[in-house]
Amino acid sequence: MTQRPFALIAGGGTGGHVFEALAIARALSALGHDPETIELVGSRRGQEATLLAGQGFPFTLLPGRGIVRRFDSASLRANFGALAGLVWATAREVADLARRRPRVVVSVGGYASLPADAAAVVLGVPLVLVTIDAVPGAVHRLLGRRAAAHAVAFEGTGVPRAVVTGVAVRPEIVGVDRSEHGVLRARKELELPADRRVVGVVGGSLGARRLNVAALDLAERWRGRADLALYHVTGRRDADEVRREASARGLISGGDALFYRLVPFEDRMARLYEAVDVMVCRSGAGTVAELAVAGVPSVLVPLPGAPGDHQSANARALVGAGAAVLVTDAEVGPDRLRSVLEELLSDPVRLGAMGEAARAFGRPDAADRIGELVVAHAR
Repeated sequence: MTQRPFALIAGGGTGGHVFEALAIARALSALGHDPETIELVGSRRGQEATLLAGQGFPFTLLPGRGIVRRFDSASLRANFGALAGLVWATAREVADLARRRPRVVVSVGGYASLPADAAAVVLGVPLVLVTIDAVPGAVHRLLGRRAAAHAVAFEGTGVPRAVVTGVAVRPEIVGVDRSEHGVLRARKELELPADRRVVGVVGGSLGARRLNVAALDLAERWRGRADLALYHVTGRRDADEVRREASARGLISGGDALFYRLVPFEDRMARLYEAVDVMVCRSGAGTVAELAVAGVPSVLVPLPGAPGDHQSANARALVGAGAAVLVTDAEVGPDRLRSVLEELLSDPVRLGAMGEAARAFGRPDAADRIGELVVAHAR
């Protein structure tokens, strides 16, 4: 890159962080900044290599991993290696930023953001933090007081210099069309039946074993339901294992009345949001933001043990708006999940009201607002 970088956007480790970074990069590009001057920095261990390739922005992947929140000997050894990797990556970023001097550093969080964030603080480069969860992560709590501004998704996060912007989502999510025409078009593209109630189960880009098991159990109990379709996105990590289990249970033979589709990953999430009547998923901030902007009723199952229990806080925000039902991970067994879903599916008026509440809660202009905040603090 021969030009002085305008912005370096750091963070990653999960699909939600990467999508947030990309949405902000596109917003800055739309504001007139050359994509070649907007660089993304992430982790080699995350999904960045797959998700950032071909997106039109230069990117750098650093070594390192997150801290394991356990205290057994294996975890302590892993944490020592993680800290050593972060120190090395931070030293590299200090040298790189000192040489190229971007006008602003933007952090979307996750362990992959720490090297660039720390380098910005050391060198006096303006730092804009973007917290997508209801509870700020460790990196943003650590560096919050040194940031020029802090874009947050929710009120009451307690961080200094906070500006409530919402979570930036992909343009295709903003354009989701859940009208009758949009639903029929999406179901045709996804090869789903047009005349059934459709339930989506998505555990995230990697997957969630608990939700995958619940989806398989749900499919077994709904075998005889000719009025339902279940679209099950396993996540890449568990795809082979889940497919073997589904095959062993006879769920993908096509002989049941239930329409059951199992896919390892869905890169047409906008179409899936259009196609479903209700979604079952974890409550990461990116997912919650997308559900809201798309206007999709949901059953949220927060990831237990998430730092600061932020997924529960994210879910409660959507539940409080009347757009979702919360089911804990401990109670997400097939009977409880089936009961909740059947109650929702039998009440289209309630589902419609939940969808409207989700849209009212969403912030489709969040990417633009964050982009404007970043530009205001660049120098």
